[in-house]
Amino acid sequence: MNAPAGAEVTRAEVCAAACADAWRGDGEILASPMGLIPTIGARLARALFEPELLLSDGEATLVGGVWPVDEPPPPAAAEGWVPYRAIFDLVASGRRHVMMGPSQLDRYGNANISAIIGDGDFQHPARQLLGVRGAPGNTVNHPTSYWVPRHSPRTFTERVDVVCGVGYDRAAAAGPSATRFHRLRRVVTNLAVLDFGGPGHSMRLLTVHPGSTVGEVRAATGFPLHTDGEPGTTRTPTGAELHWIREVIDPRSRRDQEVPR
Repeated sequence: MNAPAGAEVTRAEVCAAACADAWRGDGEILASPMGLIPTIGARLARALFEPELLLSDGEATLVGGVWPVDEPPPPAAAEGWVPYRAIFDLVASGRRHVMMGPSQLDRYGNANISAIIGDGDFQHPARQLLGVRGAPGNTVNHPTSYWVPRHSPRTFTERVDVVCGVGYDRAAAAGPSATRFHRLRRVVTNLAVLDFGGPGHSMRLLTVHPGSTVGEVRAATGFPLHTDGEPGTTRTPTGAELHWIREVIDPRSRRDQEVPR
């Protein structure tokens, strides 16, 4: 059931529900949302259709229930201890689904979170970012999705400056050790929902958000997007989802700062 008649659904709420859908069907695995909208989405998924999804406090404690994004979880909600060393076991076992925020993403899912080279070189980039961090291990070991709050050609680029998250073309070139568990699940942006179901695992436009158009999405993407016919419209949150988003998970509407109304 979609949102109740007369309820104004914001773009941020559409994005949060789309992020929640990325974890649909995952069951008992660790959800690792990076960023505000993915965090709302992961908690929404646990609240309504993935009750076995594991969530942490962002440090080393597994936490039960659902709590506001700008508050610490209640101490009584602690369910388990996940020290840093245990994360590598989870990554290697495949029992994790991360949603990361790339600075650049190409048509095959290669992601850059390390540096923007610009007019410089690798030793002297124009912009230093986070570094490669855990992106390679994430992408070749367990499901990975991406959240992009500003869909633009600067992010969706023909070629990324530094490969951090491994895309389908480079995984295939590396062979079975990289492809065996490689799975890029979903890309959610402020304009659309995409996946890698195009030819050769290229990026495919699935749906455009209410108020967006296919032309707008194509113009904001630095490479051709595949479509299977006419893309649909991203679903709006249900009444129950709106209640959880507005009253429980993000009662102070921080989501509207990341994706303006």
